[in-house]
Amino acid sequence: MVKLSVIVPFYNVQTYAPDTLRSLMANARPDFEFVLVDDCSTDGTPEILQRAERELPGAVLVRHERNGGLATARNTGLDAANGEYLTFLDGDDWLVPGHFEHLLAAMEDLGCDFVRTDHVQCTGRSRSIHRVPVGRRGEVLRPRDVILPSDRSTAVDYPYAWAGMYHRRLVDRGLLHFTHGLRTAEDRPWIWRLHREADSFAVISHLGIFYRRGIASSLTQIGDIRQLDFIKAFDQVIEETANDPESERLLPKAVRTYCAVISHHLGSAERYEPAVARKLRAMSAAALKRMPQDVLKEALDSMDAERASRLRRARRRPAPLSVEAAA
Repeated sequence: MVKLSVIVPFYNVQTYAPDTLRSLMANARPDFEFVLVDDCSTDGTPEILQRAERELPGAVLVRHERNGGLATARNTGLDAANGEYLTFLDGDDWLVPGHFEHLLAAMEDLGCDFVRTDHVQCTGRSRSIHRVPVGRRGEVLRPRDVILPSDRSTAVDYPYAWAGMYHRRLVDRGLLHFTHGLRTAEDRPWIWRLHREADSFAVISHLGIFYRRGIASSLTQIGDIRQLDFIKAFDQVIEETANDPESERLLPKAVRTYCAVISHHLGSAERYEPAVARKLRAMSAAALKRMPQDVLKEALDSMDAERASRLRRARRRPAPLSVEAAA
């Protein structure tokens, strides 16, 4: 029986994939499988993965016929996975030896639906530690209890799917798949759903994941239309949270986070292609108008003057009906 399935999407990461695969080799075990998803790479990545299929114990190679994006690639991996436990890694990140065994031991000891862990962010030669924003460590908690407060960073603001491990029962309950086709912010509806609907989780203090930032080919560094999928992602968060039995308590956090992300994008609109920047402003105006206006007012009143002013200006902007319908 497969104890753990590790789902690793790859797309045009020939420079970094060898490091990723070496770290998987250092984490291999006879009852682990590594589901390597080639999301229709056009560089040397497919050849690297073909070699890994032969050399990496437990490797299962799956190829997309067309590029689907990270969310779709992860879903492909989930559908192919056989493990009792599941986790993720991105094709340009890497791990310390024994990382998965450490998380698996914690999962089996705690008996919870999922665990979350800290990570090391790597930007060039710089290294910084990023911790799960939950103070209580090594004890089983109720996931929805750490969504709030609204005005502080909480567990739903640490959305990285690879920073944890998950029991298969979450797949069976429909809680681990991502929204098909989202090109960015795909982990936002995912982490909110996980914390609203799973029964138990824990945070463990462990630094075993090295996460690359600032890669030139990364979608976060490219100012094209795919970046605007964050609006679809947060619209989904708002819609699903509004249908939660505790929506009155949870919606202020969802709306305030959405506002903060819109403000961030509007504040850096110059990095977008001009046509995309115009669409960003129009879609942001439409998104603000779709939010529950009483909750939005409270969110804006609670934010600093610069962000609140930027968002109020955006809300006053006329939003074409075609943009509202497409968003």
